[in-house]
Amino acid sequence: QVQLVESGGGLVQPGGSLRLSCATSRIIFSIYVMGWYRQVPGKQRELVASVTYGGNTNYVDSVKGRFTISRDNAKNTVYLQMNNLKPEDTAVYYCNANLNPVNLWGQGTQVTVSS
Repeated sequence: QVQLVESGGGLVQPGGSLRLSCATSRIIFSIYVMGWYRQVPGKQRELVASVTYGGNTNYVDSVKGRFTISRDNAKNTVYLQMNNLKPEDTAVYYCNANLNPVNLWGQGTQVTVSS
């Protein structure tokens, strides 16, 4: 069974930082585009950032300059470094592996930005 195992969520004050991690199998990691989505109640899940195996990245405008997605190909792990967090970043964050039309999802990790 394919697994995307996430870690790193939590509670942080505005302006703080968190790093999310997502580990998976080597075959998935080497073929799929890896990304992070987030979702708040009542809204659609939105793409936050994605990265190809070759390192090409894509970000939603609201996180540009604050979030960095990266991947460690030796560890089959993708990271989302989140700096200068804002209350509006509060959401459940999901790791995603995409190879159209297939989408694989992690279990989700809560990120709460609050003073």
